[in-house]
Amino acid sequence: MQPIQLFELASSQAHWLSVRQSVVAGNIANVNTNGYAAKEVDPFETVLQSTGSSMAATHPAHFREDSLRSAVHSAGSGGIEAESNGNKVVLEEELIKAGEIRHSFELNVGIVKSFHRMMLATVRK
Repeated sequence: MQPIQLFELASSQAHWLSVRQSVVAGNIANVNTNGYAAKEVDPFETVLQSTGSSMAATHPAHFREDSLRSAVHSAGSGGIEAESNGNKVVLEEELIKAGEIRHSFELNVGIVKSFHRMMLATVRK
């Protein structure tokens, strides 16, 4: 029997969603900052394919590098002109992204709950 990787995948996506949420929150917080350019995170599929092995921590006190933080980059302008202060953050787009992140997180949790109930049902019988 093959091991079930759904929980690991859901955990990875939840971590990616939290990184993306913090980036979007940073964009919203800097909406009035002069010269600030919006940041974005690579899509989950891209990050999932690129993450693999990482440096091993040989001692519990060692810091571990977060591989998802390297997926953060400046967002393309997308035809949006900069404000007079050089800011390229569009508040409406950032709020839409925040809503998408919330929806994705709820979907992730719902799938994990359903899968967990299904596994418990098979164990009981």
